[in-house]
Amino acid sequence: MAQSFFSAIDNLSLQDLESEADLIPLMTTEDEEALENEALPEAVPILPLRNTVLFPGVVIPITAGRDKSIQLIKDANASDKIIGVVAQQNESIENPGPNDIYELGTVAQILRVLKMPDGNTTIIIQGKKRFKIKSILEEQPYMKASIEDVADETPKKSDKEFNATIDSIKDLALQIINENPNIPSEATFAIKNIQSPSFLINFVASNMNVQVGAKQKILSEINLHQRAIMCLKHMNEEYQKLALKNDIQSRVRSEMDSQQREYYLHQQMKTIQEELGGVSYEEEVEEMQKKAKTKLWKKEVEDHFNKELSKLQRMNPQVAEYSIQRNYLDLFLDLPWEAFSEDNFDLKRAEKILDRDHFGLEEVKKRVIEYLAVLKLRNDMKSPILCLYGPPGVGKTSLGKSIAEALGRKYVRISLGGMRDEAEIRGHRKTYIGALPGRILQSLKKAGTSNPVFVLDEIDKLSSSFQGDPASALLEVLDPEQNSDFYDNFLELGYDLSKVMFVATANNLGTIQRALLDRMELINVSGYTLEEKTAIAQKFLLPKQLKEHGLKKDQLKLKKTVLEKIVEQYTRESGVRSLEKQIAKTVRFAAKSIAMEEDYIKNPEISDLPTLLGPAKIHRDLYENNHVAGVVTGLAWTAVGGDILFIESAISPGKGNLSITGNLGKIMKESATIAMEYIKANANDLGLSKFNFDAYNIHIHVPEGATPKDGPSAGITMLTSLVSLFKQKRVKKNLAMTGEITLRGKVLPVGGIKEKILAAKRSKIKEIILCEENRKDIEEINASYLKGLKFHYVEEMKQVIDLAVTQQNVANAKSFLLLKEA
Repeated sequence: MAQSFFSAIDNLSLQDLESEADLIPLMTTEDEEALENEALPEAVPILPLRNTVLFPGVVIPITAGRDKSIQLIKDANASDKIIGVVAQQNESIENPGPNDIYELGTVAQILRVLKMPDGNTTIIIQGKKRFKIKSILEEQPYMKASIEDVADETPKKSDKEFNATIDSIKDLALQIINENPNIPSEATFAIKNIQSPSFLINFVASNMNVQVGAKQKILSEINLHQRAIMCLKHMNEEYQKLALKNDIQSRVRSEMDSQQREYYLHQQMKTIQEELGGVSYEEEVEEMQKKAKTKLWKKEVEDHFNKELSKLQRMNPQVAEYSIQRNYLDLFLDLPWEAFSEDNFDLKRAEKILDRDHFGLEEVKKRVIEYLAVLKLRNDMKSPILCLYGPPGVGKTSLGKSIAEALGRKYVRISLGGMRDEAEIRGHRKTYIGALPGRILQSLKKAGTSNPVFVLDEIDKLSSSFQGDPASALLEVLDPEQNSDFYDNFLELGYDLSKVMFVATANNLGTIQRALLDRMELINVSGYTLEEKTAIAQKFLLPKQLKEHGLKKDQLKLKKTVLEKIVEQYTRESGVRSLEKQIAKTVRFAAKSIAMEEDYIKNPEISDLPTLLGPAKIHRDLYENNHVAGVVTGLAWTAVGGDILFIESAISPGKGNLSITGNLGKIMKESATIAMEYIKANANDLGLSKFNFDAYNIHIHVPEGATPKDGPSAGITMLTSLVSLFKQKRVKKNLAMTGEITLRGKVLPVGGIKEKILAAKRSKIKEIILCEENRKDIEEINASYLKGLKFHYVEEMKQVIDLAVTQQNVANAKSFLLLKEA
């Protein structure tokens, strides 16, 4: 067998082969056959190795440090230079015994012995054949054992699978050499020039970077094909680790290069900005730090700000997240943390401001003054959450401005009408592109204080969609127990809203979520009376329109009687918006005449209104006579105030059918049915015991069929109409009524009393029948509005009949078929 030399190999791994290697040994097929034919000695000295496994045909260096090992090498080198090499099972054992080594090893030949400067001995050995220890013959001065040969099970040369495995090992070994910069390129030639499959397996297995136990398993495998598969498996794992390592290093290197490039560009931009007089990013951060020192925020907020500011400083100004983070910190600095305006506790001044800006509305003014009084006595009181509800145009929104001025606070307002995104209240998370805080925090930022008067306009017109329910988001805003720590998604921190005075406005409470309604203090802002509208027009609307149109006070004057006629015949509303439009139209007529230098009427009379405003648009129902049976005046509530309506009944021969017309709702039809059944059930008490109800059809009609009508308040009106019809008796003159009825004969209370009373007064009604429980509603109305009206309070339907139906027959009274005549 040809002599081979192999030097300067470090740590016995293919990965760690140094470029200084003089020669990579190769074993030819002839050398392998010669080794196989060599006979093993019966006994050999055993050299245990700590951290490697020797394979047949492979040349490796061994450094010996133990005294036993050095003595063994000296003796062997002096004789036949043949030793048995086995791996230790546990490399930490300093003096291994027979039980501490594997029983299968490799017979080796010492090729060279080198004395090292540190006193250790290094030998270069080459593996020859595998052996198995039969028994230990000696343990001193070193182990000596009797051995036996271990033969390989070699596949046939025509085995395609084995040949493919060998080719895979060779290809993969070449790929590992190319990927690993620590392996010299000469190793490629060695792999390509190995012809023997078994030596290729042994050579690659010896140089793999795997544990000693894994190499020992490969050495112990008798079947050469299985040994090749095991070797290929470990090579695949090593190649994947190497490829991953190289990929990570490549990416890190690329990122480092990119960051260095961006750093240099950033430094250049900074220099250019400074030359042009701009503000550098460092100066922006310094400015934020200075501004932060002036803020009056809690330690929790300050710590959070400092943390986010340090995050900004670590960011590259060129990345998209930088601007998001800067906007976030700008919001922190712009919000009025712990900044409150000083309240003005002059109660008389507050009363004057409220009276100056709004006529009437005594309940609202009273509540604001009460709050201011309590705040004066206890400065840390939580602000109330008011909800002003009522018809359009009565001044609910403008009340917020007056309240803010009366308290000496800032005024902010947001309109909730049509809002359908929950993020409008709570904001978006700042990770989204274009994210913003909610409208609540934006408005506080605009106000500059944490205790403004905050008007939530049209809260009843909130809607919901797949983007969330803003009404549910308002639950936290309007809850005094929760809003001290209101969470905005953009801010990501609690904000105190407990000092904000929220004033919500609504037209219809029925569309507001019940939980939201429960959190607010409801104040009814009802419609204005004729007298109030006239006063508002004289004191506020006319002077305002004269000023807006550039006229002086003496250039147009409207008398009280003229204003009353405008209210009655040209507007139909609870508020004063339409009234203001009509006054503006009158002022424009005067302005046009002045501009064209034409004569005009400075003090118009009622007769001049058709010239100024056109024909009368509204013809209100007035009380009519009581000559016809079955016609009764009722009172109704509408969105634009109260109104009167007439209930008409007619009777005709038939089969006892009841017909109801007039565009009535389900509840109103049920009231008519209840009234009819009550009369039948109590015919004896009503003096109708002999009336043959089955012989006649009854028809109830409510005029103005184009207008939808519903509600239970016309119950007693329908009852009175039917009794008047059956008895052919007149209803009391100048009488109106409202109330719900039951089958038991009870009269129940109804709502909208103030509006109904004002409608009755406009229609020249003198007496009104109400439920006893509505007495409290009358007591809340200003006594001046009740002048000329007489009220009758009832609890049962019989009382209504006694008060409303007289004993006087109607004109052209009819006679009906009675039961005994049937």
